[in-house]
Amino acid sequence: MRSRVLVFITLAITQIAGWGVVGILPVLASSIAKDLQIDQPTAFLGVTAMYVVMGLSAPVAGKAFARLGVKHVMLCGASVICIGLAAMGSANSLLAYLASWCAIGVGGAMFLTTSAYAYLAEFAGNRARGMIGSLMLVTGLAGSVFWPLTAWLEHLVGWRGATQIYAGGILLLVLPLIALSLPDVRSHPAAPVSSRTTSRKGHILWFLVAAISLNSFVTLRMEAVGIELFKALGADLSLAVGLASLMGILKVGGRLIELIGGKRWNAVRAGIFSGAMIPVAMLIPVVFGASSGAILAYIVIFGIGSGAFAVARATMPLEFYEKSDYAAAMSMIGLPMNLVNATAPPLLSFLMAAAGPSAMLSLMIVCSGAALCLMLALGHFKNHQRVSVA
Repeated sequence: MRSRVLVFITLAITQIAGWGVVGILPVLASSIAKDLQIDQPTAFLGVTAMYVVMGLSAPVAGKAFARLGVKHVMLCGASVICIGLAAMGSANSLLAYLASWCAIGVGGAMFLTTSAYAYLAEFAGNRARGMIGSLMLVTGLAGSVFWPLTAWLEHLVGWRGATQIYAGGILLLVLPLIALSLPDVRSHPAAPVSSRTTSRKGHILWFLVAAISLNSFVTLRMEAVGIELFKALGADLSLAVGLASLMGILKVGGRLIELIGGKRWNAVRAGIFSGAMIPVAMLIPVVFGASSGAILAYIVIFGIGSGAFAVARATMPLEFYEKSDYAAAMSMIGLPMNLVNATAPPLLSFLMAAAGPSAMLSLMIVCSGAALCLMLALGHFKNHQRVSVA
């Protein structure tokens, strides 16, 4: 028990720090743009580059988890993020700036989220689902902790100084914590599976990838377009910001509900239920119009559903794969998820500007509805034994 608490605290601190230091652009973008003589949308291309590279690197990172051990890959990934932050603080051109974000993307594939969940899958065994859900709850605090800290550091030492301080923090805090506090765990190879199960492994993996990617397109970056959506539905700016903030709180509530109820239902059932809430929520303003009651109902149902599904998408592979294969499965899922993270906000924003909020909501309903159908198929597959990714 004591060991589990130490591991959880270590992962919580290091993941909050990791996501905090790569989530600095909302605070620093204007200063970076002015210093590098670029506009703010170009400055935000850094995040797009990070997610694209992170997605492309995810399958390679998954293989490294299996060959080298998750802890050693995490150490390497944190080191690369440290180098990327230091390079960003020294960048004097757009090319060097984007290259630093690409380096952070490579490091992120090895260190952020997937590696922490993979470590817990190997370390905690049957308790992994609960620990992953709890870790997901606390890492949601990264922005709340690091945005005000980043603003203070920028005021004190400028944006370049802030990135260099964060690079030093990764070097002096995160790396020692991982090295000294995490036991070196390595799963035994999964037991051989029957030919019938092996023939089904690709179906299950790709159903997982497709279902999670489609729902992630709808939910993962909703905060990026949420304010503009609420404004387009008739809310003024202050109300739109308040509604978007409320949705964020409800997402945390949804994660907590899934975490508490995790002992009563498996992750696939939780994914089906929460996945059904998402298209239902978006149908409400389409069918009943943009009244205050309809918008409130949409926010409540969507927020809780998307928050609960966030936990389900991280824990569903545990229902199908041995812990030794969990990292490989999550890395395969990580490729499209990170590409969605990079492309969904501009695509949805363009669609809303070109065709209006109803068209954007209709596309999101189609995507989440298709994801729900795939989830129902996964519910059927759940009745069969676990499979191997290999």
